[in-house]
Amino acid sequence: MSAKRAGLKVSNKAKIVSNVAVRRWEGTKYLRADAEPNWSQRIKEKEGDITLIASKPAVTITSTSTVLEAVERMYEKRVRGLVVVDSSDKLKGTIMATDVVNYLGGGSLYTIVEQRHGHDIFGALRSEKVESIMNPTPLYATVSSKISETLKLMVLNGMGLVPIVAADGTPYGVVTEHDIVRYLVNKDLGIKVKDVMTSNLVVTYESDTIKRAAQLMSLYGFRRVPVLSADGTYVVGIVSAMDFIAFFGSHEALKKLSSYDIEEVLSTKVSDIMSRDVVTTDEDEDVGAAASIMNSHNTNSLIVVDKNNEVKGIITERDILLSVALR
Repeated sequence: MSAKRAGLKVSNKAKIVSNVAVRRWEGTKYLRADAEPNWSQRIKEKEGDITLIASKPAVTITSTSTVLEAVERMYEKRVRGLVVVDSSDKLKGTIMATDVVNYLGGGSLYTIVEQRHGHDIFGALRSEKVESIMNPTPLYATVSSKISETLKLMVLNGMGLVPIVAADGTPYGVVTEHDIVRYLVNKDLGIKVKDVMTSNLVVTYESDTIKRAAQLMSLYGFRRVPVLSADGTYVVGIVSAMDFIAFFGSHEALKKLSSYDIEEVLSTKVSDIMSRDVVTTDEDEDVGAAASIMNSHNTNSLIVVDKNNEVKGIITERDILLSVALR
């Protein structure tokens, strides 16, 4: 079962989380005493070179490009991460949509905007280089890596995107959680959604500012959070890191300015940039079917509802990946 709905009532059994400790990376739950993941038979049956499922070519940008150019590239290509290369086209880092959210008001990188640019949004976007906010030491796989090796890299390090590098050090492509879930999952896994979903909902409200949403994403390491009605009764949308990319990459954020102060943009309401399409799945649905729903609706998360259509939690591609690979 799936639907695109807004106004889903939040069950009183769903725990709304705010101002608590950062959620631990779930992959550690499935480690043996020797810190080796307990890979499922499904992985062994589908083993092969990572090039079988890699998205290619890699979407790249140079480390000396501006943050604005990076945001525009992500928006244009509809990707949540770029492979950063040097002048010789060799891998130098990665920059993710979540890094941009962190930089533009969500977390520790925002100090660059404050201290170096004095809250000047144009300076922060057009003067700051990608190298200031990228991950300069990315883990990567090679074209000869096995699917299981790459999956292990992702699981143990909480990575949603892994660069794939050719023998000469140039980027060949990338592998994302979406690529692996699509390859490994079929419609019947024998695992129910409610057994792997997150029932502690980290949320924002439609009346909140996008700065508040960005702070939540950066604090918890999430790419998206559900949006509740002002009274906290209903789920009315989802706001994601890619919504921020679209807001800035399309220059819509700059059209709203009457000054150079980025805080003016960050005071925009979450309801102005969120998606109102809320795709759902039933808590008793098979995880494989939930993955199919994600694929058909081109989304990486689903709101989980019970038989009364009340919200019980959220399930993401990462949850599905872990349930498939490590159980």
